[in-house]
Order: sequence, then structure tokens, then C-alpha cells
Amino acid sequence: MSKIVILESLGIPKEALERLEAPFIEQGHAFEHYSATKDVELLAARLRDADAAILANMPLPGAAIRAAEKLRFLDVAFTGTDHVDLAAARARGIRVSNASGYSDQAVAELAVGMILSLARNLRQAEDRCRNGGVKDGLVGWELGSKTVGILGCGRIGRRTGALLHAFGAEILAHNRRPHPELPGYIRQVSREELLAQSDVVVLHCPLTPDTRGMIDRAALAQMKPTALLINVARGPVVVARDLAEALDQGVIAGAGIDVFDSEPPLPEWEPLLRCKNALLTPHMAFATEQSMARRAEIVFSNLAAWLAGGQENIVL
Repeated sequence: MSKIVILESLGIPKEALERLEAPFIEQGHAFEHYSATKDVELLAARLRDADAAILANMPLPGAAIRAAEKLRFLDVAFTGTDHVDLAAARARGIRVSNASGYSDQAVAELAVGMILSLARNLRQAEDRCRNGGVKDGLVGWELGSKTVGILGCGRIGRRTGALLHAFGAEILAHNRRPHPELPGYIRQVSREELLAQSDVVVLHCPLTPDTRGMIDRAALAQMKPTALLINVARGPVVVARDLAEALDQGVIAGAGIDVFDSEPPLPEWEPLLRCKNALLTPHMAFATEQSMARRAEIVFSNLAAWLAGGQENIVL
């Protein structure tokens, strides 16, 4: 029978976790539970006798993977897997699955929420209201009058497009490869055209060597000075210092940022903490009650498939 190590919380109630584990325990498999850690030696010790490991967005470096001599399966409770050393897993022949699709609605809704908050000046308006002020100078704008560009046409990008289309916005999109199944209300354009024409640019692309640093000083200069940038993808897709400078200098009008170069809590030197017109959230786009429940169901379905000799949601 297999030993399965859950390296960090899956964000669901204890009762729900016990319900998901019960069929596996009945089959003779054993679970161990831990809290997230960045201590590589501790991670290696926790993985040493594990056949399979479940984690969410906690970094899993190659040193810990290489030390896990029995490990054969990594079950990642997240869509992206850039926080896992996949090269080390591949070298060891370790299978890797993710939880693709669990947070499509959650991430799309936060992206739209950020756009609406910035469009209607909600943070400033609340401060005014609490301090006896009025709305003067805080006239916003309506989504239905704007063009929104989505960089990354995967499931989350398409869901964001559907929500924004319901507001009446014109939707542009760019994917590394043209997407053959986009709905008719989404028009595929070049990245340069998207940046130049969009009133809002939403990032939904994965972090790859091609997308790392993609939104830099040059890209920001292609955008309208009235435009917003929304990043609910991965932090390093944006050059944070370039974005902070662009916001302070009025190159673009505002930004909503949920992801950063490192996981929150953010260091004091994070440039986006001190710039103008930035709405910041601590990597929470994926986190709703519904998405956490879906994520756990997917993860345990992945585990069942692997134990039965198959694999779902294949990364490696």
C-alpha cells in the first residue's frame, strides 16, 4: 500500500478532507499531513518515505524531490506548476498531475471585480465617504463602453471573456498560438494590437520562458495612458519595477495585481507597494469556498487514477 504525504493545507474543512481520504484508507493507504514550509531539509525529510505527495502552491525545489527516493507521483492542487521543479521530477521519472479547471470562475470573477473597483474608484470613494467627503472628481466609467484585451486564451481567459462580454465590452484576445475554439465575440489579434487598442489588459497566461517579463517598460509604453492592467496570472510575467514606474509616471492609469515575484507576505522593498493607482491583493483570486472544494475533489480523483495505474490532468 502507498504512503501519501499532504505537504500543506488544501483549504477545506477537516470533515471534508476526512471524507475524501476515507476510501483510500479503507484500501490500506496511509496519509500524513503537514503545514507548508520553505525549509528544504524538512521537506526532504517529510518526503523521504512517501510514494505520492499532494501540495498546492508551496514551492517544491529539486533538492527535496531528488531526496525522495520512493516518490513516484506529485499531485499538484493548483493549475500552474511553475513552483515545482519539473526537471527534477522528470529526471526521476515522477508523474505529475495538476488541478486544471478548479478556479476558472473564481479567478475570472476577481479579475472583473478588480476592473470594476478601479473603473469606479471604489477605494478612493470609500475613503472619502468615511471621512465626510463627496464624490467630486471620482467620476468612473462603464465596462460596456470599453475594449478589454485578454492575454492567454485558456479556460480562465475564456471565462473572463464571457463575463466581460455580458457587460457589453468588446473583447480582444491573444494566445501564443491562435485558439481554434474561441466564441465569436472574442476577436484574436496580435499582442501589439491588443496592447495598443485595449482600455483594459487582463493577464491569464502561464509563466514560461516566453512570458517571463513579457509586460515590461516597452510593453507598457504601447498601452493607452488611460488603460488598466490586471494581473491574475503569475507575478514574473510583469516586470514589477517597470510597472511601478509606469503607474507613477502616468504611462498607464492603474493596475490590479494579485500575483507577485514572491508569495505574500510581500517584502518591504516590493515596488508595487509604494506606487500610485495600484489595487493589490495577496494571491487570492483562486480562493473561494467553491473552488477549494472543486480543487480537493480533482486532487483526490488524480490520486485514485494514479493508484489504479492511470493518470488524469497530466503535466508529466
